[in-house]
Amino acid sequence: MVTPLQFFIEIVLVSILSGILGALTGLGGATFLVPIYTLYMGIPIVYASGASLISTIATSSGAASAYVKDRITNVRIGMGLEIATTSGSIVGALTVAYIYSHHLQFIIYIIFGIVLLSQVYVQLNKSKFELPKPVKPDWTTRVFMLYGKYYDAALNKEVEYIGIRWWLGEIIMFFAGFISGLLGIGSGALKVLGMDWAMNLPMKVSTTTSNFMIGVTAATGSSIYWLFGYIQPFLAAGTALGVLIGAFIGTKILVRVTNKTIRYIFTAILIFLGIQMIMRGLGYGF
Repeated sequence: MVTPLQFFIEIVLVSILSGILGALTGLGGATFLVPIYTLYMGIPIVYASGASLISTIATSSGAASAYVKDRITNVRIGMGLEIATTSGSIVGALTVAYIYSHHLQFIIYIIFGIVLLSQVYVQLNKSKFELPKPVKPDWTTRVFMLYGKYYDAALNKEVEYIGIRWWLGEIIMFFAGFISGLLGIGSGALKVLGMDWAMNLPMKVSTTTSNFMIGVTAATGSSIYWLFGYIQPFLAAGTALGVLIGAFIGTKILVRVTNKTIRYIFTAILIFLGIQMIMRGLGYGF
């Protein structure tokens, strides 16, 4: 029989691994924690989601501070997009209360899997390029100052970039916030999609800015989860501790690897977890 101490240590170790992966991909450790907790540790998805939201706040705090210091994160762009993500998070968290109260958890599994798998095509297509293709600035580039630069240690050069289609990024960010509140994750996958694909920002800028944003989104959703009793303090504490440690380790790794490497890791994990979550939702356990 597993003692509470052993269970706590197991939670911390799993969370450390998830925190590393979350920091590297910009997803936040919660994206990996919910499938691992529910598929392999037998934790009900409602409590896994609640703990993961708390861990997302820890991930964002740990990773974002390092990335801001390294001047990779674009704080100006992140602050502008957070309005849409927090609005979506409130709507998503209220929706999930209805789903859980009517015992429709299988919907969450299936949606979670679809969200993960939906990112695969984009990542495989973009993995051909280390940096985004040069584009002409549009009116949103000028109005919202969607530009910046950072030093890329892996490429050993300073990278300058511009963003476009702010309006499309805002639309995707609202849905990212909705998915965050619905699934109990930071929805970094959709945030990265919004900045990487829709706004044409470099992958490292997208992932680091995503880490900066997900904490605010998660804090909004977690307040509603707490209100409905979906957060277990013991589970949330171990999760937050482990993810914070993992996020710190992940930030040290990110600056030394290429964007292509990050994408391939990202894609493989998305496929594996996405398929398993859908199968569980359809009634096929693992």
